[in-house]
Amino acid sequence: MTTEILQPGSSIRIDKFTVAPDTDHSATGRLAKWFEAVGFGFHEARAEAEDIPAYAAAHAADHRTLWGAYDDDGGPHRWDVDVPVATYGTMVNTLNVGRGRLVDTHLVTAVTVRPTHRRRGLLRRMMTEDLQTAADNGLAIAALTASEATIYGRFGFGAATLTRNVEVDVRERFAVLPPAYGRIDVVEASAVVGLSTDVFARFHERTLGSIGRQYSYPRRAAGVWGDERPKEDKAVRTAVHYDDDGQPDGYVSYKFAGWETQPYTMKVVDLVAATDAAYLELWRYLGSIDLVERVTFGLAAADDPLPWALADRRSHKVTGDEDVLWLRILDPVKALEARGFAVDGAVSFTVKDTLAHSEGAFTLSVSDGGASVHRLDTGSSTDATMDVAALGSMYLGGVSASTLAVAGHITPSIPGALETLDSLFNAARAPYCITHF
Repeated sequence: MTTEILQPGSSIRIDKFTVAPDTDHSATGRLAKWFEAVGFGFHEARAEAEDIPAYAAAHAADHRTLWGAYDDDGGPHRWDVDVPVATYGTMVNTLNVGRGRLVDTHLVTAVTVRPTHRRRGLLRRMMTEDLQTAADNGLAIAALTASEATIYGRFGFGAATLTRNVEVDVRERFAVLPPAYGRIDVVEASAVVGLSTDVFARFHERTLGSIGRQYSYPRRAAGVWGDERPKEDKAVRTAVHYDDDGQPDGYVSYKFAGWETQPYTMKVVDLVAATDAAYLELWRYLGSIDLVERVTFGLAAADDPLPWALADRRSHKVTGDEDVLWLRILDPVKALEARGFAVDGAVSFTVKDTLAHSEGAFTLSVSDGGASVHRLDTGSSTDATMDVAALGSMYLGGVSASTLAVAGHITPSIPGALETLDSLFNAARAPYCITHF
């Protein structure tokens, strides 16, 4: 653990610590108090004392670093001073940046600031120090999933992937047109953790924009952990699809919304497919469940093929969309040279970055799917200028440079610059992230 006073004369100190699986289990311990603050920030119930060991094991498995800002000052009846007034967490996992390339990425999570301590620079202090440490450690990309979209742009993060909330009418008119293949089994909960981990690994390797998953995900897919607590959710069921060779290539976990919900609705808890064909087979299974009229799924891809595979595409309804993954480029040279590209070409650009990590002018040359990036002298003229958040949004191909230019985030300097950027950064499939953290 490290401790630092926020500033001379301040009553606020910032602690950073990691979690060992065999410590921090006490209901009155440091980790439990940190969870109290996170729960307060996200309007969640207080953690039960008996759940702390499970959360400790999960955080240790994820190799998380936790930050807490503590204020020892206050009135006579104030909340426990050992409960942080602000929280922040990090871990490292892999990001698929194209052509199966997985890059270690700095993940930011559990960001809260108590209303009583807003506008004191707590988030800025933790975020700027943390991003500098990540850059110093050689990580080229930082990422987060944002609860509030207005916070993180000022730190250089840009929304990079989108998902859709969908409702599918699975009554008589529902039918998946491509021929069926393989088989689907309903599986024991005890087998799901391993099966879901293996299937997700295959999905992750083939899916641009996918982030590696933390400890809790396969356990929630299995129903071993519920949404609210790390306790069994007996309402969760899981079906696994096997290909013609008997290998698992997709799974769906789901639960019934209850007889009081009209129309009768099945909610997808987690749906992961290692192939497009397996994805459609999982939907064929969901549409075959008796006594169900509607299936809801909150993480469909932006270019979801399902409606195009249905006999009646109007049975598929998009009810909303969500930006999932936000990216912050810390080192444009390393980040772009790690990315896979589909077309050859060259372009130069200037990046504006108030935190200075990506500030500067660069040339990008792509040949045979690989990139070569060079930093130019300060003040060099380039084909376009962009803010670092725009570079993060464009990095995976989820939005075009032309669109970002209309929105005021990219300014071309020469004719054709936007078209070149569009061509280079275009992705055949929209980037797709189904992992929150």
